[in-house]
Amino acid sequence: MDRNTRYDCGVAVVGGGPVGLCLALLLARKGIEVTVFEKEPDVSLDLRASTFHPPTLDMLETLGLAETLVAQGLICPHWQIRLHPDGERAIFDLSVLERDTGHPYRLQCEQWKLSLALMEALREEPRARIVFNREVTGFTQGEDSVTLSLRDPDEAEDPAGAAGASETVRARLVAGTDGARSTIRKELGLEFAGLTYPETTLLVTTHFPFEEHLEGISNVSYCWKADGNFALLKVPGRWRVSIYPREDLPIEEQLTEEAIEASLQVIVPRSERYEVIEKRPYRVHQRIVPSYVHGRVVLAGDAAHLNSPSGGMGLNGGIHDAFELATAFTAILRDGAPLTRLDLYDRRRRPIARDQILAQADVNRARMREKNPEKRREILANLQSITRDRERLYAHVLKSSMIDGLRLAAAIR
Repeated sequence: MDRNTRYDCGVAVVGGGPVGLCLALLLARKGIEVTVFEKEPDVSLDLRASTFHPPTLDMLETLGLAETLVAQGLICPHWQIRLHPDGERAIFDLSVLERDTGHPYRLQCEQWKLSLALMEALREEPRARIVFNREVTGFTQGEDSVTLSLRDPDEAEDPAGAAGASETVRARLVAGTDGARSTIRKELGLEFAGLTYPETTLLVTTHFPFEEHLEGISNVSYCWKADGNFALLKVPGRWRVSIYPREDLPIEEQLTEEAIEASLQVIVPRSERYEVIEKRPYRVHQRIVPSYVHGRVVLAGDAAHLNSPSGGMGLNGGIHDAFELATAFTAILRDGAPLTRLDLYDRRRRPIARDQILAQADVNRARMREKNPEKRREILANLQSITRDRERLYAHVLKSSMIDGLRLAAAIR
């Protein structure tokens, strides 16, 4: 490979979120030179995912990171679906998975903590490099490599509107892990088929101890309220509250401080105002590309698929992509497998994202969007019957915890 370019490597990973960093660490530990390019100046500490499912923790344990995360998170042995305010609920006990996983629980831990742990591990790897403040602006594929064009996003454009001085990097393979607005996906010209749900969701955090006021609440709780729903997810030191605004009022009116306060008062009425630490509005998408593999350029994580956060499967699915893709890249670059080895990655991960992750997330969202009180009671009664039957409970959480999907993928050849 031409060594005149600045960052030549076996694999260039575009996007320094947890999926890209995980992929890089896996490759570096397999002896493959890998460089991560991230356009932001550092790891993002934004409000994003916070749920880690059992098989994801099993995977991270192989990297020596599960224990680190568990020490910084909250173990959640069960989760629930609940009627508010009466508190009737269905509780899903994950201990039934004790023979299937070393982590029969959900872990509530902010995703940036994983990113920081991955960064620390990567700094110990001589074959890995992370380059912040580098934006990929395009690429060209050759017979045996991909040439990326990059620039410093902080550099000013020239008077004609052109980007600042760019550099090129050649890599044998490229992974696009650059998220929902992926430049790699756009440069490939791919359709991102699916839909965007009409509602805007507001995520806020507060120190208020909901567990002291809502009897039997789980650290992960999906709740129906009159004419709507909300979700409560606890992380160390605070609760994350997902507020789903009314559809009959302009969203701008519902994102004001007074509107947020009113929504929190519905959950637990109190004389004092709530202290809101953080807030972030976001839209929910259900989208997937027609193929993950395009020559030597491959997509993973949110760059390839987006789903409703209901059920906490987005980040987990991206980490699962990283492990499968690392196996494929290693087979090609270290073991001499043909480029067509990437097809197995697509066959294993894309149908699971489409038929398991996106489909389950959509069902979860639709269930919680139900507003008819009688239908809610009917749904809840059915869920409660599942939780009372160990075999049905086992089948339910095997799927909702993403173990079933991974087993289906592993069986694909």
